[in-house]
Amino acid sequence: MTAPAPDALQTPSLPRRLACMLYEGVLLFGVLMLAGLLYSTLTQQRHALQGQHGMQAFLFVVLGLYFIGFWVYGGQTVAMKAWHIRLVDAQGRPVTPKRALCRYLASWLWFLPALIAAWLARLQSSATIFGLLVVGALAYALLALLQPRRQYWHDHLCGTQLVISRPQPRKKR
Repeated sequence: MTAPAPDALQTPSLPRRLACMLYEGVLLFGVLMLAGLLYSTLTQQRHALQGQHGMQAFLFVVLGLYFIGFWVYGGQTVAMKAWHIRLVDAQGRPVTPKRALCRYLASWLWFLPALIAAWLARLQSSATIFGLLVVGALAYALLALLQPRRQYWHDHLCGTQLVISRPQPRKKR
Protein backbone atom coordinates (compact mmCIF):
# COMPACT_ATOMS: atom_id res chain seq x y z
CA MET A 1 0.00 0.00 0.00
CA THR A 2 1.43 3.36 -0.97
CA ALA A 3 1.10 6.33 1.32
CA PRO A 4 -1.10 9.21 0.18
CA ALA A 5 0.57 12.47 -0.75
CA PRO A 6 1.10 14.57 2.40
CA ASP A 7 -0.90 17.41 0.82
CA ALA A 8 -3.91 15.06 0.39
CA LEU A 9 -4.05 14.43 4.15
CA GLN A 10 -6.47 16.78 5.83
CA THR A 11 -5.94 17.88 9.43
CA PRO A 12 -9.04 17.61 11.64
CA SER A 13 -10.25 20.88 13.13
CA LEU A 14 -9.04 21.86 16.58
CA PRO A 15 -12.54 21.57 18.15
CA ARG A 16 -12.87 18.08 16.68
CA ARG A 17 -9.50 17.01 18.09
CA LEU A 18 -10.37 18.46 21.50
CA ALA A 19 -13.73 16.66 21.49
CA CYS A 20 -11.91 13.43 20.66
CA MET A 21 -9.51 14.09 23.53
CA LEU A 22 -12.44 14.62 25.93
CA TYR A 23 -14.05 11.37 24.77
CA GLU A 24 -10.68 9.64 25.15
CA GLY A 25 -10.57 10.85 28.75
CA VAL A 26 -13.97 9.30 29.46
CA LEU A 27 -12.83 5.97 28.02
CA LEU A 28 -9.51 6.11 29.85
CA PHE A 29 -11.32 6.58 33.15
CA GLY A 30 -12.48 2.97 32.92
CA VAL A 31 -9.09 1.70 31.74
CA LEU A 32 -7.29 3.44 34.61
CA MET A 33 -9.85 2.31 37.19
CA LEU A 34 -9.32 -1.33 36.17
CA ALA A 35 -5.54 -0.88 36.10
CA GLY A 36 -5.63 0.77 39.54
CA LEU A 37 -7.74 -2.09 40.91
CA LEU A 38 -5.29 -4.60 39.45
CA TYR A 39 -2.30 -2.76 40.93
CA SER A 40 -3.85 -2.34 44.38
CA THR A 41 -4.92 -5.99 44.44
CA LEU A 42 -1.53 -7.32 43.36
CA THR A 43 0.38 -5.10 45.79
CA GLN A 44 -2.22 -5.49 48.56
CA GLN A 45 -2.46 -1.73 48.82
CA ARG A 46 -4.62 -0.79 51.83
CA HIS A 47 -4.43 3.00 51.69
CA ALA A 48 -4.47 5.39 48.71
CA LEU A 49 -1.14 6.98 49.66
CA GLN A 50 0.56 3.64 50.28
CA GLY A 51 2.59 2.84 47.17
CA GLN A 52 1.39 6.04 45.50
CA HIS A 53 4.49 6.47 43.32
CA GLY A 54 4.43 2.82 42.27
CA MET A 55 0.79 3.19 41.25
CA GLN A 56 1.59 6.34 39.25
CA ALA A 57 4.44 4.58 37.44
CA PHE A 58 2.20 1.57 36.73
CA LEU A 59 -0.57 3.78 35.32
CA PHE A 60 1.98 5.68 33.20
CA VAL A 61 3.04 2.35 31.66
CA VAL A 62 -0.58 1.23 31.18
CA LEU A 63 -1.39 4.49 29.38
CA GLY A 64 1.71 4.05 27.23
CA LEU A 65 0.75 0.51 26.26
CA TYR A 66 -2.80 1.64 25.48
CA PHE A 67 -1.82 4.52 23.21
CA ILE A 68 1.25 2.95 21.58
CA GLY A 69 -0.63 -0.29 20.93
CA PHE A 70 -3.57 1.41 19.25
CA TRP A 71 -1.40 3.85 17.28
CA VAL A 72 0.89 1.15 15.93
CA TYR A 73 -1.85 -1.42 15.20
CA GLY A 74 -4.38 0.60 13.23
CA GLY A 75 -3.43 4.20 13.92
CA GLN A 76 -6.55 4.88 15.98
CA THR A 77 -7.71 4.56 19.57
CA VAL A 78 -11.39 3.86 20.19
CA ALA A 79 -12.11 7.59 20.53
CA MET A 80 -10.15 8.38 17.37
CA LYS A 81 -12.26 5.83 15.45
CA ALA A 82 -15.44 7.49 16.69
CA TRP A 83 -14.21 10.91 15.56
CA HIS A 84 -12.65 9.62 12.29
CA ILE A 85 -9.13 10.69 13.21
CA ARG A 86 -6.02 8.66 12.45
CA LEU A 87 -2.38 9.03 13.49
CA VAL A 88 0.15 8.68 10.67
CA ASP A 89 3.74 9.74 10.14
CA ALA A 90 4.68 12.87 8.20
CA GLN A 91 4.47 10.96 4.90
CA GLY A 92 1.03 9.51 5.67
CA ARG A 93 2.27 6.01 6.53
CA PRO A 94 1.41 4.03 9.70
CA VAL A 95 3.57 4.97 12.68
CA THR A 96 6.36 2.75 13.91
CA PRO A 97 6.58 1.66 17.56
CA LYS A 98 9.55 4.00 18.07
CA ARG A 99 7.64 6.98 16.66
CA ALA A 100 4.55 6.06 18.71
CA LEU A 101 6.67 5.91 21.89
CA CYS A 102 8.18 9.29 21.04
CA ARG A 103 4.68 10.75 20.58
CA TYR A 104 3.41 9.23 23.83
CA LEU A 105 6.29 10.68 25.83
CA ALA A 106 6.15 14.06 24.07
CA SER A 107 2.38 14.27 24.51
CA TRP A 108 2.94 14.84 28.21
CA LEU A 109 3.84 18.40 27.16
CA TRP A 110 0.08 18.97 27.41
CA PHE A 111 0.31 18.71 31.19
CA LEU A 112 3.96 19.05 32.22
CA PRO A 113 4.18 22.87 32.43
CA ALA A 114 1.05 23.06 34.62
CA LEU A 115 2.24 20.23 36.85
CA ILE A 116 5.67 21.83 37.29
CA ALA A 117 4.02 25.19 38.08
CA ALA A 118 1.74 23.52 40.66
CA TRP A 119 4.73 21.77 42.23
CA LEU A 120 6.86 24.94 42.33
CA ALA A 121 3.97 26.93 43.82
CA ARG A 122 3.38 24.09 46.30
CA LEU A 123 -0.30 24.02 45.44
CA GLN A 124 -2.36 21.61 47.54
CA SER A 125 -5.90 22.27 46.34
CA SER A 126 -7.09 19.68 43.82
CA ALA A 127 -9.48 22.22 42.31
CA THR A 128 -6.67 24.74 41.78
CA ILE A 129 -4.38 22.14 40.25
CA PHE A 130 -7.19 20.90 38.00
CA GLY A 131 -7.91 24.46 36.87
CA LEU A 132 -4.24 25.01 36.14
CA LEU A 133 -4.16 21.79 34.10
CA VAL A 134 -7.22 22.83 32.08
CA VAL A 135 -5.80 26.28 31.33
CA GLY A 136 -2.41 24.78 30.43
CA ALA A 137 -3.96 22.17 28.13
CA LEU A 138 -6.09 24.78 26.37
CA ALA A 139 -3.07 27.03 25.91
CA TYR A 140 -1.11 24.09 24.49
CA ALA A 141 -3.97 23.25 22.12
CA LEU A 142 -4.09 26.84 20.89
CA LEU A 143 -0.38 26.66 20.08
CA ALA A 144 -1.37 24.32 17.23
CA LEU A 145 -2.74 27.39 15.46
CA LEU A 146 0.85 28.59 15.09
CA GLN A 147 1.81 25.47 13.11
CA PRO A 148 1.41 25.69 9.31
CA ARG A 149 -0.66 22.45 9.17
CA ARG A 150 -2.32 23.13 12.56
CA GLN A 151 -0.73 20.05 14.11
CA TYR A 152 0.18 19.82 17.78
CA TRP A 153 3.78 20.58 18.72
CA HIS A 154 4.46 17.05 19.96
CA ASP A 155 3.37 15.75 16.54
CA HIS A 156 5.72 18.20 14.84
CA LEU A 157 8.54 17.08 17.16
CA CYS A 158 7.92 13.36 16.52
CA GLY A 159 7.18 13.50 12.80
CA THR A 160 3.56 12.44 13.20
CA GLN A 161 0.26 14.00 12.24
CA LEU A 162 -3.43 13.59 12.93
CA VAL A 163 -5.53 13.29 9.79
CA ILE A 164 -9.18 12.83 8.93
CA SER A 165 -9.89 9.16 8.25
CA ARG A 166 -13.38 8.46 6.93
CA PRO A 167 -14.41 4.79 6.91
CA GLN A 168 -14.78 3.08 3.56
CA PRO A 169 -18.42 2.94 2.42
CA ARG A 170 -19.97 -0.49 2.71
CA LYS A 171 -20.71 -2.33 -0.50
CA LYS A 172 -24.37 -3.08 -1.16
CA ARG A 173 -25.24 -6.73 -1.63
